[in-house]
Amino acid sequence: MQSPDISVVVPLFNEAESLPELAAWIDRVAAAHGLSYEVILVDDGSTDDSWAVVERLKERYPAVRGISFRRNYGKSAALYCGFEAAEGEVVFTMDADLQDSPDEIPEMRRMILEEGYDLVSGWKKRRHDPIGKRWPSKFFNGTARAVSGIRLHDFNCGLKAYRRKVVKSIEVYGEMHRFIPILARQAGFRRIGEKVVEHRARKYGCSKFGLERMIKGYLDLISVLFMSRFGRSPMYLFGSLGTLMFLLGGGTTFWIIGAKLWKQAHGLPLRPVAEQPLFYLAMLAVVLGVQLFLAGFLGEMINRTSTDRNRYLIDKTL
Repeated sequence: MQSPDISVVVPLFNEAESLPELAAWIDRVAAAHGLSYEVILVDDGSTDDSWAVVERLKERYPAVRGISFRRNYGKSAALYCGFEAAEGEVVFTMDADLQDSPDEIPEMRRMILEEGYDLVSGWKKRRHDPIGKRWPSKFFNGTARAVSGIRLHDFNCGLKAYRRKVVKSIEVYGEMHRFIPILARQAGFRRIGEKVVEHRARKYGCSKFGLERMIKGYLDLISVLFMSRFGRSPMYLFGSLGTLMFLLGGGTTFWIIGAKLWKQAHGLPLRPVAEQPLFYLAMLAVVLGVQLFLAGFLGEMINRTSTDRNRYLIDKTL
């Protein structure tokens, strides 16, 4: 069977009211542009009638596919399973709350196929969120740009388009859905573009994300950057820091003891080593240095026994 032109992966949690309108909208856009499509609705453990709605939509629209989780696992898990199931030439993600417009699909698809982008991320330049969500989001996006080097204005935008090989090459887990552009670049996909998209006011229900997502976002940002730079060689980080702290602490200790012996030999007034705070700070640096070095060594041992230690993404062969 021929693959569809596009796959639309939609994670959802308690969005029974918006699903019929979203499915009809996607079907209308695909028909208007002559696109074959599939919509993969991933029910992330909803407690309302969302799955019953998905079953009814499947009867009405044969292109609809459904995946239901036994419990709520989070958006990253829903995207991961949706990516696994996607068969389209270009894969889209969008939220189920109707704040993302399917009308953006044709142009984003064109940017992938004609302009050569591997990933196109939506940018909600004009947002309809309260200021309590807009300013933390701006700060978060600014930090992500600074540390990743990827010049996107809106990492959090749920509306994105990918070449199929991109979603098949990355693994989204935890809360990493915010950093898919970073994961894609780590996998070797460097053509990352951006498109200003319409942000619609929420029509049904309420937001499923609270302030805690900002805290999780920063922790995940640190994790993804660490894994990208030191995931295969943790000794480079921990070993280097450990060696530096050990040498600094050891050198300071020898200097303190040497200074005492020199003063003692020349009959100068001296202060007992055990009464000097610097001596204890130096010893602390030595202990921490040894622990960091051992952490890097253990990380290398674990990495060597990992089943994917030699998993590399091969793009082409002859």
